[in-house]
Formats: sequence, structure tokens, C-alpha cells
Amino acid sequence: MEASFFSKVFGWLRKKTSEETEEIERELPYALMMFTMMAASGISIYESWKRMRKISILKRFQKEAEEVVRQVEVLGKDPLTAMYDRAEKTDSKLYRDFLSGFVSSLKSGGKVVDYLKSKLRSIFELRNNAIVRSVEKIGTLVEAYAVMLIVAMCVYILYIVLSSTAMMELLAKMRMPVMPYLSYLVVLFIMPLISIMFMALAHNTHRSTLMNLKDVYKKAILPISGAVIAVVMLAFIPSLNFIVQNLGWPLIATIILVFASLPSAIHYYKIAKANYIAESSLPSFIRDVTEARKIGLSPEKSIIHATKRKDYRSFSKLLSTIRSQIEWGVPLRKVFSGIKRKIQSWPVLVNFLVMIEAVEIGGAPSQALEILSEYCEKEREVEVNKRSLLKPYIILSVIWSVLMALTTTVVAITIYVLTQLTIPNLSPEMLQALVDQINVFSTGIIFQCWISGFFIGKISEGNFAAGFKYSALLAVTAYISWLLSQNFLWSAYAAPS
Repeated sequence: MEASFFSKVFGWLRKKTSEETEEIERELPYALMMFTMMAASGISIYESWKRMRKISILKRFQKEAEEVVRQVEVLGKDPLTAMYDRAEKTDSKLYRDFLSGFVSSLKSGGKVVDYLKSKLRSIFELRNNAIVRSVEKIGTLVEAYAVMLIVAMCVYILYIVLSSTAMMELLAKMRMPVMPYLSYLVVLFIMPLISIMFMALAHNTHRSTLMNLKDVYKKAILPISGAVIAVVMLAFIPSLNFIVQNLGWPLIATIILVFASLPSAIHYYKIAKANYIAESSLPSFIRDVTEARKIGLSPEKSIIHATKRKDYRSFSKLLSTIRSQIEWGVPLRKVFSGIKRKIQSWPVLVNFLVMIEAVEIGGAPSQALEILSEYCEKEREVEVNKRSLLKPYIILSVIWSVLMALTTTVVAITIYVLTQLTIPNLSPEMLQALVDQINVFSTGIIFQCWISGFFIGKISEGNFAAGFKYSALLAVTAYISWLLSQNFLWSAYAAPS
């Protein structure tokens, strides 16, 4: 009992440590960019840490800055000793190397800005390689997920084949009830459990650039509750049986699942579209600000000049608001507060904040803005490459939805024909039990494809909210494939007779 308790505590601590390390390494390039710009503007290392306490969007480094300042002001350590202590305690190798190198560079009297620029390039290359490796891991995970679904289907197919032989009639003669319990178990428990397990595994493999997606999930509460109530009513109220008989459970399940996903899918689409346009436009915007600053315009006029560009699509509306606020003399910090209410992309907010910090710490020297512009462009290139590498998995999900629906129909028709040939005098009760199992499994396949959409959403865009649009797409794909395969295959079967 004690061993089990301690193992759970150890597992929780290890998971927590792993998440903290991942967050530190995610924020490290931006924190390093902040240190580089502050060093280029002549700000001391301790003042740099004090300014980092105000950067709330870099939560981990905000805590690190609080700890460094605490050790200096409360414990009386010098900043280099405090940084060295943090290097020894962190579990992130990248962060430890950065701190150790930073301390060594300061002690040796080297050019800190050159060291920071070199470290920034190194971290960017490491991040690029890490993203490539993460895409490979995602590919392995998707392949393993597809294999597990196939195994679950094979188990069911094996059972249904055995059930359609003379053994089924024998069980009927022995008055043993034949109910489609395994169908319910496979499609309503085993296959969804496999999906949930793989979604848990995918949780830390790919992080989304979007933040604060709670509204997307909240919009799904009412439709999903309505969907559950509708299923219960159709299943247990006899007066509604005519709906099931006329439409069939596969069509009903598709309509209900799409209805449950649609409000959240539409809401997420609007959020993602606006933020992805902002992400794609931001490097050009910061580059325009940098070039305007190089020719001698003030930071505010450089920003105003960059906002006049018209090819940013929906992002131009936000830039027009920013231009109006700056022209009316609104402080940049307040301008950023307005941006936070309209933008949910973490990279966009971080880069905007870094640009504002560059203005506040030294009038945004062109060297500091050049560092920001170069990194922003490289980061965008990496993100575009990552998304292009992940797109094939969306196509793969559509393919396996089609194949699952097609396989279900082929097995159903084959078993039905074999049962009629081997047991021509099969009792109506046994035949109905077999049909019920096939209907349950066909409906379950549509439900499984709907759940798979959330796995694909996490894999492709880094968040489960994206799964609402993919779940609706895969459910409709599975139903159409099932319907077409039934019509064509049954027609082909009936034609010779």
C-alpha cells in the first residue's frame, strides 16, 4: 500500500517536473531574446532580471526572475551567484547551459551580446531539430493508433464470424440468449478507451499556439447534453421507435454528433482563422517596423508606418486600431492590453510584448529590433514547416474513416450471406440478433470516427478544441462511406439473383 502511494507521488512529481521543463524550454528563446535586447541597450544583468518579473506572458521565467531577485535582495547573493544556483537546480539542460554560459561570459569580460546572439541561434537550431523529431514521434503515435483500431475491429469480426456459424443455432436450441453485448463493449468502451489513451499520450507531443480556448469547450456543453438526452429518448421511449425505423441509427448518430460539434467547430474556426492570419502577418509587420527604425523614424512613428500596410487581411483591422491609439497618445502598455483581448496566439502576443519592451528599455534601437525580426521570421518558418509535415495525418484520418466504414459493410454483407447459406432455417430471433449487432457496430464506427477527430485535432493543431471540426468531418465521412458502400455492394450482391 505504501509502495503504491509513493510510486503515485513519484510519478506525479516526475510529470510535473517534465511539464515545467517543457514550459521553460518553450519560453527560453523569447526570454533569451529579451536578455539580448536589454544587453544591446546597455541594461545590466540584474536590471534585466528585475524587468523580467513584469513579463506575465512568460510565466516560468517570471517565476525564475522572482527567485533570482529574492536571492539577491533577501539572501544577499550577487546576481551571478544567484544565476549559478538556478543553473544547478533546473532540470532543463538548455536553460542550465544558457545560465552557465551567461555567468562564464560575464566573469570573463567577454561580449555578452555576441554570446547571447550565438546562443539564440543555437537554441533556434535545436528547436528546429526538436520539432522534426516531434513530428516523427507524432507519426509513430498515429500509426500505432490506427493499428490498435484495426486490432479492435479484428476482434469484433472474429466474434461475428463465429456467431454466424452453426454454433449460433446451437446456442439458440439450448435457449441461451444471444445479445450483441460484445458489439456494445467494442464500439462503446474498448475503441473509445483506445482513443482516450492515445489522446493522453499525444497531450505533450504538440503544443498549440492558441491560448484561452475555454469558450470553445463551453459552447459544446449544451449541444452535447442535448445529444445525450436525444439518444436516451430515442433508445428508451417506445413512441419514438418510428424515428429509428425510418432513419436508422447510423443516420441518427451522424446528425446528433454533427449537431453536438457544429457550434464549437464554428467558434474555433473563427478564432483560429483570425489568429493564424496574425501569426503569418506578424513577421512582415515587425520587419517593416525594423526597417523604418533603421532610417531614423521614432519607435512610435515606425509602428504607425508599419500599420499602414494593407495586405494583412483581418489583421489589418487590429493594426488600424493600434495606429489610432498610438496617434491619440495611448501608452504602448495599454495598447498591448487591448491586443491581449483580441488575439489568442501566444507567439503573436510574446513578439508584440518583446517589441514594446524594446521601445521602453532604450527607444527600440535598430539592433534590438533586428534581433526580434530575424527570430520572428525563423520561428514562423519553422511553424509553417511543422504544419505542412502534419497535414498528411489529417488525410490519413479521412482514409481510415472510409476504410472502417467500408470494412464494416463488407463484413456485414459477407456474414449475412454466409449465415443464409449455412443456416437457411435460421430462427427470426437469431437473424434479428445478428442484424442488431451489425447496426450497433455500424453506428459505433461513426461514433468512433467522431472521437478520432479530437485525436487528430490534438495531433495537427496542438489542441483538442480543433477536434470539433475534425470530428464532424470524420463522422460525416464515415456515414457517407457506409451509405455508398451499402448501396453499391448490396446492389452488386442482388444483381446476379
